[in-house]
Amino acid sequence: MTLQRSPARLAFALCLITFAVNLQAPLYTAYAELSGKGIAATAVAFSAYVAGVVPVLLLLGGLADRVGRRPLIIVALALSMLATTLMLVAPGLETLGVARLLLGVGTALASATGTAYMSELMQEGESRHAATWVTASTSLGFGLGAAITSLYLLRESTLTPGSFYLHLVLACLALLAVWKLPDPRGNTQSPWLRLPCYPTGSLVYGMAILLAWACVGLVIALLPSILKQHGLANWSGFSTFCVISCGLLFQPLARRMAPARSTLLGLIVLPCSYALLAWGADRGQLFAVLLGAVAASSACYGFIYLGGLSAVTALAGTEKARASAGFFLLAYLGFSLPVIFTGLLADSLGPRIALLVFGTGLMLGCLLAGSCIARHLHRCKRLPLHPEHRVKYE
Repeated sequence: MTLQRSPARLAFALCLITFAVNLQAPLYTAYAELSGKGIAATAVAFSAYVAGVVPVLLLLGGLADRVGRRPLIIVALALSMLATTLMLVAPGLETLGVARLLLGVGTALASATGTAYMSELMQEGESRHAATWVTASTSLGFGLGAAITSLYLLRESTLTPGSFYLHLVLACLALLAVWKLPDPRGNTQSPWLRLPCYPTGSLVYGMAILLAWACVGLVIALLPSILKQHGLANWSGFSTFCVISCGLLFQPLARRMAPARSTLLGLIVLPCSYALLAWGADRGQLFAVLLGAVAASSACYGFIYLGGLSAVTALAGTEKARASAGFFLLAYLGFSLPVIFTGLLADSLGPRIALLVFGTGLMLGCLLAGSCIARHLHRCKRLPLHPEHRVKYE
């Protein structure tokens, strides 16, 4: 496919919006020490992101059709720049919570319109690639910000690394790029409120993504403090990059598999990869941490992500949008609540026990969800197995 100028500009903007989300991840431990707080407080500040994402996704699903698509991208970019500026001006755990809230709102606004806008900007016949470009640009952005911050921290230990200024410069360029994009408008009378739903058989896939994204949240929010005990805190950005962005490598394989089988494979890979990752973190073995993060990413942003969402959509009938909202609601609950609970355990019982308890819960959850999907496959095989039934998603 020949990449057209307008879609490329939108992809650049989406990448910069998500670039800011984990930009501060390698500094979480430093912020906590500066504010005199522990791991649990860090997890709460980290989870403020979900408090921004969920209400916008659930309650303002029709906003893009009412105000247009370009304004939402511009606002999302502005919020990402504001969050980065706050962390430059007043670094600390309290500021991190506010910044994460702003980033959550911005990401949700971009998510609410990104794929549809990309499809409209592409030439006729090329719009089927819209979700692929959105998925690639956002997944790259989520991991790249943390990795670049780690690169700067390896050169100089500071609370204001050059990656923050780099984001502000690139985000300004993205604003200019998006400013003159065409802005197709949909039905201005579409409803604002779109509550989630769970079609029969879809809840197990929501539980699968909850488990997967709980693992991602733990790597981003809690791993820096554990690695710091071994003098590896500045490398934590690379673990964030591996656990998110490396999932792109496995998405083509996930798309070729039946949704249920893809999800089942992810549920097998996830606890095994977590065991390697947790062992590496506890022993200070960086290679094991990064390898475990890549393996976990194959499930979290590959097999479970695409397989689960495909399965839910296939079961949803005419309620695809609401069913997808239900799927992501459970995903973001996994991204926050288990991380906070594990942080509390780490503060009270120590990181090793916290990692063990989380791993035990993860293994039991994967066994339960996997057995449900396996029984479903064995009994009735109602999910579509042919390529034409599958859809590409964010």
